[in-house]
Amino acid sequence: MSAPRGIPGLGPDGGWAIPAQLNMARQALDHPAEALAVIDLTGGARRDVTFGALSQMVDGLARRLLEEVRPGDRVGVLLSQSPWCVAAHLAIWKIGAISVPLFKLFKRDALQSRVTDAGTALVLTDAEGAALLGDLARPLLAAEAGREGARVPFADTGPDDPAIIIYTSGTTGSPKGALHGHRLLTGHLPGVSVSHDHLGQPGDCLWTPADWAWIGGLFDIAMPGLALGVPVVAARMEKFTPEGCAAIIQEGGVKNVFFPPTALRMLKAADMALPGLRSVASGGEPLGAEMLDWGRRAFGLAINEFYGQTECNMVASSCGADFPARPGCIGRPVPGHRVEVIDAAGNPTRAEGDIAVHRGSASMLLAYWNRPDATAEKFRSDWLVMGDRGVWEGDYLRFVGREDDVITSAGYRIGPAEIEDCLLTHPDVATVGVVGKPDPLRTEIVKAYVVLKPGAKRDAAALQVWVKERLAGYSYPREIAFLEALPMTVTGKVIRRELKALAAQEDIG
Repeated sequence: MSAPRGIPGLGPDGGWAIPAQLNMARQALDHPAEALAVIDLTGGARRDVTFGALSQMVDGLARRLLEEVRPGDRVGVLLSQSPWCVAAHLAIWKIGAISVPLFKLFKRDALQSRVTDAGTALVLTDAEGAALLGDLARPLLAAEAGREGARVPFADTGPDDPAIIIYTSGTTGSPKGALHGHRLLTGHLPGVSVSHDHLGQPGDCLWTPADWAWIGGLFDIAMPGLALGVPVVAARMEKFTPEGCAAIIQEGGVKNVFFPPTALRMLKAADMALPGLRSVASGGEPLGAEMLDWGRRAFGLAINEFYGQTECNMVASSCGADFPARPGCIGRPVPGHRVEVIDAAGNPTRAEGDIAVHRGSASMLLAYWNRPDATAEKFRSDWLVMGDRGVWEGDYLRFVGREDDVITSAGYRIGPAEIEDCLLTHPDVATVGVVGKPDPLRTEIVKAYVVLKPGAKRDAAALQVWVKERLAGYSYPREIAFLEALPMTVTGKVIRRELKALAAQEDIG
């Protein structure tokens, strides 16, 4: 994909336009005070939040934070879509601290592991989140934080100064914290722009049903929208429904949507047409020809697929305004990112190989938090290896499959290790293997194969509740099978590929 003139985040030569001094809070708030920033639909009635009002919220929070937090301290944010969610992150970045987004569907164990690993000083949350966190919680006081007061100066930060730790799904062990610098927002702007057919046209307005605790919600929609001056709709959906989706789009005047693939499948199943949108983007897993054809009928436009991960996001995308989509492909490399398929030696190849991104991408992580060995393993020479297999079709990148054991379910990337670790804490479980089982709606469901301790009763429902109470609600095993033994390597590792084959065979049967 060539670099059109004026693409955000890039200079006239197509290289990254990153100044020596850069603070993401300044980048997001640098707009006229009267301009519309967030359309808040979370309270039952629409409330428009201007950049002036948002800046006041940010400064109120920043003043409170400075009483307890110093530059470089980690501060958790346990909030759903709302103006206060973006204000919390912006306040943390403004004072030079590091934000740690946390998900409301996480339960005690999942929250505690991330809070402990990051060494958070405190967590900004609401009453609901405070009940989960205990002493670390600092409930937001809207009246106090929104009160007029002295302006807080922006910290003197640079593009590589740490700004945020976003935890991965834990595909090969416990979740790892991807540490990103203040250049992360700039790194997302080209991909967000092209995936929405050059975002920033008159009348553009962004929304996604994806939670802002994830990189897809926070940096594919919320923060780029603010940085580009495109209004962002905040609307919590406890459960996604096509009817609720249509109502949000109408009430918020939404023109640009990021739909996870599962949301698209649910809209398709309901035969829900949503005319009037200017762009629809989707990422997380490839869409097939049938879904793309349906999208043209339902939306009157091409669904733009994009590709990335927590460690290096928005590196490839389709752009219907510039070139036609190709089913099974994830578009072309986004301007600014050097994306290749490489072989085992780290050389670009036209054969099937590992999808990789060259050092220098602005959305690339600085490192895994306190995991130097894992950081080194992520790279092959100067290439960050994405963990997916791909092959070129001309200048289109075709996605072949995942190299690891990640489970993709309802748009979430779920690591089996964390679920296995949770189930192993149950007193009746001897050993367990967790894999994805093919599912027509969710892509995959989580399936657990459990070996019980002698004399233990087979109670799948109890084990499901055990996981639900400790991890994210979406990651519990929807199916549990009991085996006498698991397939193991000679060193005692579960052979997941055999379990995946068994799950797939069950699906066929």
